[in-house]
Amino acid sequence: MNPKQIKEELLNQCQEYVNQRLQRIQNTISDIQESLTSETKSTAGDKHETGRAMLQLEREKAGKQLAEVQKLQEVLSKLTLSHKEHICLGSLIVTTQNNYFISISVGQLIVSRTSYFAIAPNSPIGNLLLGKAAGDKIHFRDNTIEIKTIY
Repeated sequence: MNPKQIKEELLNQCQEYVNQRLQRIQNTISDIQESLTSETKSTAGDKHETGRAMLQLEREKAGKQLAEVQKLQEVLSKLTLSHKEHICLGSLIVTTQNNYFISISVGQLIVSRTSYFAIAPNSPIGNLLLGKAAGDKIHFRDNTIEIKTIY
């Protein structure tokens, strides 16, 4: 695979990760909503109110998670796969230690039996890599990492 195809596949895997996360959150919100509407007032009034309050808190938590996923979708929509001389959002970087894809924090992804780490630009290592060029070195966790190639 050429670098552009690798970047496209990595982007697809990131989008799939976000879509799966979105689906789980939407299912959770749906389940909570169903529980709220189906719960009938029992003779133990305090117990009922406590249950409703707990469901409301769960719904708020799920709403925050939904907002986070929407931010991830926004980042992915801004990502460009064109080649740049300096590392930016959408860059594929080969270093002396690992291969990185600057996108969102997903972790390790595999394309054509090669490992890549999808990292956010604001992650500790992403922050160090941004703006660097091939041949530059960064220092991360007592290691010196050289940037071999940027795609």
